[in-house]
Amino acid sequence: MSSIELVSEITCPLCGTSKLEVMPTDACQFFYECTGCHQLLKPLAGDCCIFCSYGTVKCPPIQQGSGCCKAKETK
Repeated sequence: MSSIELVSEITCPLCGTSKLEVMPTDACQFFYECTGCHQLLKPLAGDCCIFCSYGTVKCPPIQQGSGCCKAKETK
């Protein structure tokens, strides 16, 4: 069984700024402010979080094969 990667490099689609970020294991991150241009990034259609849309590594639930982290919301 492979381990879960918790660090992903997010790249802004507007200005190209990249930054390594640690992914939360207990929640999705829906918004991210680019440190270069300060654009607020949101997940692309069909993605559950900013890591799945703009990161080099998908979020922990996707890596585990348990589906998108939105699916775990109960309310």
